[in-house]
Amino acid sequence: MCRYAMTSYKPHYACFNCRKTFKRRFMADIYRGEDTKVEAKCPECAGLMASMGLDFESPKKDDLKKWAHIKTLYSVGITFHSCGCTGPGYIPNTTEKLTAYFEALKADYFKNITFWRNRIEPTTSAELDRDHSKNSQQLWQIPKSYRADKKNIKNEEAIKFWLEKVMEVEEKLATLNKN
Repeated sequence: MCRYAMTSYKPHYACFNCRKTFKRRFMADIYRGEDTKVEAKCPECAGLMASMGLDFESPKKDDLKKWAHIKTLYSVGITFHSCGCTGPGYIPNTTEKLTAYFEALKADYFKNITFWRNRIEPTTSAELDRDHSKNSQQLWQIPKSYRADKKNIKNEEAIKFWLEKVMEVEEKLATLNKN
């Protein structure tokens, strides 16, 4: 069972300038009935704070290396949000491991592109069933918005999807190289 399902916990926010974390009340509790989105500001420096998720554990204030790494993680979109069942997943603890993780992810995406370039699109119902049975793992990775119908996926659409994923990873790697 999800540990966050039965109780509402305050979200965790981090200020990278002050190297402090704060929990914040839900805006729905403050502005009852209103649909108001208010950005979280640091109580000390009034800078915007980063929403880090319920599974976030902050390092000590004087651990500059860990704070720099957490800021790097946040800059590439990695936070500690989860439903509470299994945690936020793998989060590399150094920038080198983070770069290696993204490179491995990109290599995996290129393998998927190679699969879709070599796949022969099924034309008959029997070929569709065979393809679905044989290649279901690759087929179900493609979101519904890229599908022609429930079973048939065009190769060009799948390649387009994986190329977009590669571009996202390359943007994150470029962000890492800037830091």
